[in-house]
Amino acid sequence: MNVAEAIELRRSVKAYDPNHRMSDKEIEKLMSLAMLSPTAWNIQNWRFVLVSDPALRMEIRQAAWDQAQVTDASLLVVLCADLKAWENEPGRYWRNAPQPVQDFIVPAIGQYYAGRERVQRDEAMRSCGIAAMSLMLAAKEMGYDSCPMDGFDFDAVGGLINLPQDHVIAMFVAIGKGVKEPWPRGGQLPMGEVVVRNLFG
Repeated sequence: MNVAEAIELRRSVKAYDPNHRMSDKEIEKLMSLAMLSPTAWNIQNWRFVLVSDPALRMEIRQAAWDQAQVTDASLLVVLCADLKAWENEPGRYWRNAPQPVQDFIVPAIGQYYAGRERVQRDEAMRSCGIAAMSLMLAAKEMGYDSCPMDGFDFDAVGGLINLPQDHVIAMFVAIGKGVKEPWPRGGQLPMGEVVVRNLFG
């Protein structure tokens, strides 16, 4: 399956085979691909919480308005981000770069993020959004369906997964073997309405 096919065929599937299990090898492959997703300054601020404990899944389902895909999907990924990844030994993000690059980039990371909490959060959401798409397209190529989710109580889920104070939750991605076809696409807007050339108006 090529990338274009994966994009065209990927849909938000809600119904999954609750008896299907992904192998550890499949999960490792999926996560290794997601970890190639780009992040600003290469700070790799996403954190992927793979929820496999059935009791915890059920508790999260209750915090997600009883949506069945939370418990029935083969894999539930809670996409989180470390808001302070930028200051956590930033040299390690560039350790393989030439020394002149390290000397320029590493100090600039702190200069860019320090004292800019909104920027830190905005970057977290961008990073997780990009990683979510990587997860869903990779899953589709592997023969799995997926569903991005934000329909849940973020605070309640944060408590259930013991989310650190300096982390945020961006969304869930449920991945598994779909058992019901999604509805037809609701209706795509015309390209002329969403693609702007150069400037508005």
